[in-house]
Amino acid sequence: MIRETNGQGQLLIGGIPAEDLASAYGTPLYVYDVERIRSNAKAFVDTFKKHKIPAQVAYASKAFSSVAMLQVAKEEGLSLDVVSEGELHTALQAEFPVEKIHMHGNNKSLSELEMAVDHKIGCIVVDNFYEIALLTDLLAEKNTQMDVLLRVTPGIEAHTHDYILTGQEDSKFGFDLSSGQAEKAFQLLNSNEMTNVKGLHCHIGSQIFETSGFTLATRKLFETMSDWRDRFEFTADVLNLGGGFGIQYTEEDDPLALDQYALALIEEVKHQSETLDYTMPEIWIEPGRAIVGDAGVTLYRMGSIKEIPGVRTYASVDGGMTDNIRPALYHAKYDAVLANKMHESPDQEYAIAGKCCESGDMLLWDVKLPKVEPKDLLAVFSTGAYGYAMSNNYNRFGKSAVVFVENGEHQLVVRREDYKEITRLDLSYNQQ
Repeated sequence: MIRETNGQGQLLIGGIPAEDLASAYGTPLYVYDVERIRSNAKAFVDTFKKHKIPAQVAYASKAFSSVAMLQVAKEEGLSLDVVSEGELHTALQAEFPVEKIHMHGNNKSLSELEMAVDHKIGCIVVDNFYEIALLTDLLAEKNTQMDVLLRVTPGIEAHTHDYILTGQEDSKFGFDLSSGQAEKAFQLLNSNEMTNVKGLHCHIGSQIFETSGFTLATRKLFETMSDWRDRFEFTADVLNLGGGFGIQYTEEDDPLALDQYALALIEEVKHQSETLDYTMPEIWIEPGRAIVGDAGVTLYRMGSIKEIPGVRTYASVDGGMTDNIRPALYHAKYDAVLANKMHESPDQEYAIAGKCCESGDMLLWDVKLPKVEPKDLLAVFSTGAYGYAMSNNYNRFGKSAVVFVENGEHQLVVRREDYKEITRLDLSYNQQ
């Protein structure tokens, strides 16, 4: 991982000293290098363009959703995945093209489906029979049509954390192929003139470092599509192979270059289309973490330092599981530096603790840093995905601000939550 610094031994983010950003906006602070976001998006989009493959690269906004972020996604020609009314509302606020919005979710409510239909979004990814019933009634009531994809579980397991496996048969997501559920769902949707089945969707997991899982899933879906073509005269216009493309969090991680994931999918879809004499479908993918993950850095001020002789030294920051819950939730690992001491040797070992009243509020274990002192600035890398998105108000801490940097300029795009906002929904209890 390359770390850009200046002559004063300060970490630079997008060419701007991290210390300047922390001083201007306070800490904890999420900082995004917008140039990196754009280059990640282009790595996918340009690969499909280079090979003249019809495709949609849909940003999975669950990774990080804000008006500014979706404006950047729009500028880069991305489509968009949403999974709630809140995410769809954010997209509408960003004036994202509705025809390029896809709605996901394993338990879509009637109001969510109604919002999607009323705004004429591009596609709903149907997940279960309950949803089919809701959508069927809704479309009949409104006398309108909707493009849909059928989410299926191909039985392919990605080599990743159990909590984020989604493609195997035992999953809360999608219709199982092997049991015949997917075929039953397809027949219900395909026989309804209000639902236009565009094709199939699958998602096999997250933080995947190889392409073999995607290859196996592609083959499995083509077997199904070929069978349905022969028996039901149905040809899929779209094959959505999901996301889950890995990024580098620490030196232990060795993901592929982003264009290599896209290229592997192109080659396998081409191969299956030729082998089965199947009209090649448009390829859709859904990168989220791969677009924003390594573009984000979180900045913290160091506070108390506790040395336990012969055991370890704890160094505490002014944030923690409220702004990054992934270490507590997934045992996720990150890399970090002291942003104001980049020229000093990282020869001491620390455990970085958050300030929440929770023993599990630990951001990093056994990280090597220069000698830590109060008010030093800690930078934790690759926090652009699921940091702000999963932030919370535990201990009634306010959510942190978000800053974009690009072309040597910085701009606040999400302001820090203040105390009044923390209690804005609270009501007094008046005892009778």
